[in-house]
Formats: sequence, C-alpha cells, structure tokens
Amino acid sequence: MSNMFDITNPQVLLLVELAKEASITDPIDWGELSVTEEQAYVMMATHVLEIERNHLTDAAIIVKLMVENFVLNLKLLGKK
Repeated sequence: MSNMFDITNPQVLLLVELAKEASITDPIDWGELSVTEEQAYVMMATHVLEIERNHLTDAAIIVKLMVENFVLNLKLLGKK
C-alpha cells in the first residue's frame, strides 16, 4: 500500500508549494490538530487536481472557501 503523502505527482507538489506561499500572510495554527500541515496540503492538492476544470465551477469553489474562511475567522475572533 502506498503512502498518499509521498508526493510523486509534480502537479501536486507545485500546487502545495504555491498554496503554502499564499498562507505566509495568513498562517494556520496547526498545534491542536490531528493532521499535519503537509498532510492537509497534499490531501487538498490531490483532491483539487481530481476536480474537472471549469472556470465558473472554480470561481464558485473559491467564493465558497473564502466565505467559509471569513466566517471561521469571525468566530475565532469572537472567542479571543
């Protein structure tokens, strides 16, 4: 059985690297999670590359993720 976190697909590797660069300005606290940063990025990059490419669908996914992130950040700010 292969380890899904061994990156053999160069597209997954590139996508992970680009996504991590974007997170420099908005870091994630990984301390209390049961998944590592690398595992999360590899899983999501692999999933994204499996999704059929469509400009409108891509835009809808981006908007949904931005809204989820916005709401999560508002909730986290309220807990501090």
